[in-house]
Amino acid sequence: MTRDAGGTPEAGGLFWWRRDVRPGVTVAFTRARAGNLAFHVGSDDDAVRRSREGLAAAAGVAGFRFMSQVHGADAVWADDAGSAPTADALLSRGEPLAVMVADCVPVILAGSFADGSPAFAAVHAGRPGLAAGVVPEAVARLRAAGAAGLAAWLGPSICGGCYEVPAALREEVEAAVPGTAATTSWGTPALDLPAGVLRQLEAEGVPAHTDAAACTYEEHALYSHRRAPGEGRFAGLVWSHA
Repeated sequence: MTRDAGGTPEAGGLFWWRRDVRPGVTVAFTRARAGNLAFHVGSDDDAVRRSREGLAAAAGVAGFRFMSQVHGADAVWADDAGSAPTADALLSRGEPLAVMVADCVPVILAGSFADGSPAFAAVHAGRPGLAAGVVPEAVARLRAAGAAGLAAWLGPSICGGCYEVPAALREEVEAAVPGTAATTSWGTPALDLPAGVLRQLEAEGVPAHTDAAACTYEEHALYSHRRAPGEGRFAGLVWSHA
C-alpha cells in the first residue's frame, strides 16, 4: 500500500488534483469551482449540463460516463449499461468515467488488459457501500475480465476526525470493515471511511495513492454534504489520451 503525504493540489482551475498516473492515463478530482455535477442536487439541470460539458472540454474528451449512485455495491460495465446506470462502481475498457461525491470516498482504479488497453473503474465508497464491499467488488469484476496491474487513487472525503456517527453505527461498520472506527476531534464516535477503503485495497493487493486526499468538511474549495447539504457534488475522473 502506498500512503502518499504532502501532495500539492492543483492551484485554481476546475481541478483540485490532476495527474497523468501512467502513460496515456489521467486521474483527476474536481473542486467546487467546476460546478455542481449532480442532477439530483439543486434544480438547475441546465447548469449541471454546462458544468459537465465544460469539464469534458477541459479534459479533452467527448464526455464522461456518470452513474446513478445509490450507496450499494453493484458494479456495471459502461458499455453494457445505459446513459446513467444505477450502480456505485462503473467499469470501462478505456471509456472516460466519473464518480460524484460530497463526503463519500471517490476511488479510481486503473490497470490494463492483456492487449494493452486501459482498465478503469470509478467507485463511490460511502458508508453503506463501503460496508457492503463495493471496493473489492469493483476490483474483482475488473480482474475477472482480465485486468492486471491495478492501482487506486483516493480523492477528498470527510475525515475520521469530522465524521460523527452514533456509537452503535460505528461498531456495526467496524465489524464489517475493521479499521474504520474513529473518534472526532471533539471526542465523539466517528468513522474513518478512507481508512476502511485502504484496508480493503490492501487485502486485495491493490496499491493505493492518497496524495489527492483532503477533508471535504474542512476544505471549503470542495463540496461537503455535512457542511452544506444542498450545494453540489464534485467528481473523481479517469480518462485515456494519446
